[in-house]
This record gives sequence, structure tokens and C-alpha cells, in this order.
Amino acid sequence: MKISPLLYSLLAASLFISGCSGKDENKPKPPQTKAIKTQSGPAYIPPRVRPTPSNPTVNLPFNFPRSIGVSHSRGDTSQPYIAMTFDDGPHPTNTPRLLDMLRARNIKATFYVIGENVKRYPALTRRIVAEGHEIGNHTWTHANLKKLSDQGIRRELDRTKAIIISTTGVQPRTMRPPYGALFQRQREMIFREYGYPTILWAVDPQDWKRPGPSVVTSRILNSTRNGSIVLAHDLHAPTITAMPATFDGLLKKGYRFVTVSQLLAQKAAAQRSRSTVQ
Repeated sequence: MKISPLLYSLLAASLFISGCSGKDENKPKPPQTKAIKTQSGPAYIPPRVRPTPSNPTVNLPFNFPRSIGVSHSRGDTSQPYIAMTFDDGPHPTNTPRLLDMLRARNIKATFYVIGENVKRYPALTRRIVAEGHEIGNHTWTHANLKKLSDQGIRRELDRTKAIIISTTGVQPRTMRPPYGALFQRQREMIFREYGYPTILWAVDPQDWKRPGPSVVTSRILNSTRNGSIVLAHDLHAPTITAMPATFDGLLKKGYRFVTVSQLLAQKAAAQRSRSTVQ
């Protein structure tokens, strides 16, 4: 069919207008730009971070005289000094956690270490000493010394003393018998031959029974007095979990942490002072 020139012009114009109108069904639609309403509320307040209390640096001597005596469970009771002690380590995971807690609070503790564990973890033992803590002799195998001969006791103490010295370069000043088990005659022999006073304790939370961190903390806070030697074990993870609240609670009560040797030196000084006054 023949299309007239006029009709052809009208059809061409219609197609041109349709193509320029921008109505392309395949063209992506622009994103929504309508504002989204939000609920109004209070300004953000960051959580409060409780500051960690710090033990003041205590400038007490570490050397105590032999006249201090054979056995001790506490220091002088006229001053708020206490000694925190940890037995049976070092432990590869618990002891580093504990050392971090002590360092954050400027607390120096005394670690009664097992010789076998010192041999297993020499770098950790060196860290204990490097951070200003005291090392004590707690035998090689955690043996009940009451059941050993004198020579058996010497073997336990000698091996532990040797590994502490070779590992850290320091000599232990005191010893603690495993389970607190030691006859008076044995204590006197050890004091005579090694110069070690036997160190027991005034506060025992019985953490080895794993009563739970809150119970350990409560028992220590309720039982500690001036001069207390506090027993704990870095062998047990729940004990370490209990320590931040324990340390902070004792600091808030006004106690000042020192090592066992410092506690004994202060005890000797107090005894001399009282004898001079008398």
C-alpha cells in the first residue's frame, strides 16, 4: 500500500517524540530519596570504667635476721601490712593472668613454687622474679615432708633451690611445706641448715576445694587482719578469677601488700622497737 507523504511525515514525527520521551522500561529506576524518620532519644552516654585501685609502693627491707624465728603464720599486727602467697605454680595459663592482675595494682606477692613446674616453665618463673615478686621453696614434687626422712627432705629442697637459682639467679629466702605438714624438729633442721623460716598462713580460703570465686573472695576479705599471711593457689583457675575483687576489697580496707620477706623484716623491726621501749 502506498503511504502519502503527509501520513509518512506524521508517523515519523510520532516515533521521534516517543523515543525522546525518556520512558525506557529497561532503564533502572533511581533510588528512593525520601528521608527515613528516626525516633528521638537521649544522647549516648559511654559506660563508666571503674578505676583499678593501686597498692602504694612500700619501701620495707627484704632482709630479715635469723633471730626472727623458725616458723611464722603472720607478721606484726600493729601495721596494716599483709602478704599474699600463691602455691603450687607456676601454671602456664593461670599464673600469667594473675601476674597481669598484680601488675595492674602494683602488688608484690610471694610464690611458693614446685621445682618440677619451674623446670617446665622457666620463662614464666623468670617473669615472676622480673616483675618484683618473691620466690619461695615449696619442694620438688609437693611431697608430704612428714613422711620423708631427713635426707628425703634435703633432696626435695636442694633440687628446688638449685632450679630456682639456675633459672632466675635468685635464692629463695623461705619455704612452705606442702599441706603445711612439717614436724617441729624438721622445721628446726631446715632453719638450721638452709636458713629458711617455715611459712604457714593465717588466712586459708580453702580454694583448693573450688567453692567458687565469690566464696574465695568473701573468706579472704572476712578473715584478713593486720599482719596476715594469706594462702591461695595459682594452680586453680577459679582462684585467679576471684583475685581482682579480693585485691580491690583488701586495698579499700586499707591493707598494704608486701612480700613474705618484707613482712618478716617489718616484724623483726617492730620486735626490736618494742624491746627498746621496754
